[in-house]
Amino acid sequence: MKKRKNIITVAIDSPAAAGAGTQAKLISKHYNLLHLDTGRIYRLIGKLKLENSKKFNYSLIKKKINNLNMNSLKNKNLLSDKVAISASIISKDKKIRNIVRKFQQKCAYSPPLKYAGSVLDGRDIITVQVKDAMFKFFITASLKVRAKRRYKELKNINKQITLNIVLKSLKNRDKSDRERKYSPLKKTKDSILINTTKLSKKACFMKIKHIMDRKLKA
Repeated sequence: MKKRKNIITVAIDSPAAAGAGTQAKLISKHYNLLHLDTGRIYRLIGKLKLENSKKFNYSLIKKKINNLNMNSLKNKNLLSDKVAISASIISKDKKIRNIVRKFQQKCAYSPPLKYAGSVLDGRDIITVQVKDAMFKFFITASLKVRAKRRYKELKNINKQITLNIVLKSLKNRDKSDRERKYSPLKKTKDSILINTTKLSKKACFMKIKHIMDRKLKA
C-alpha cells in the first residue's frame, strides 16, 4: 500500500458514546481530513450478519468492504441495540478485523488527494491501525453521561428504549471492548486523554484544536 507523504493523521480511541465521533467530524471539517468512523464498519458487518445469517461468510464481508459506499455508514439503523450486539460479537473475529484493517489503513494513509489527511475513530486506532499517527487522542466520559448521550440518539429510533437499558448495554459493551482477545480498548502512554464528561462539544474541540495547531504551526 502506497502512503501519501506529508499528510495529517489523527487517531482517536474511545469507549462507546464518549463523543469521539462528534469530535472526529469537527476535526475533519476544520482541517479538511477524510473521516472514518471505524465502529460503523463493524456495525455495518453486524447488520449484514443479521440480514444474511445463512450466507454470512468472509467472502461476503470482503465484497461488502471492497465496494463500501461511505454514505452507507451514516444509516441510522446502524445505531440499533441489535446491530450493536451483533457488531460486538463479530468484532472479536480476528479474520474480520484483518479484512477491516486493510480498508482502515488505506483510508488513513492514502486518503483521496482532495483531503489534507485523515481522522479515524474507533477502539484500536492508536494501538493497531495507525500507530504512527501525528495526533493521538483517547476520548472518554463517565458511564452515566455516555448513557444519556446514547439514549438521546436512540429514543427517536426506538420508542421502547429506556435509559437503564442503554446504561446496561454500554456497560456490557465496555467490558467486551476492554477484555476481547484481539485489539482490546486501552489507552496508550503516548495518547492525549480528553475527558468530555463536563465539556461541551465546542469546548472539547477547542481543546483539541489548540493541541493540533500548536504542533502544526511549530
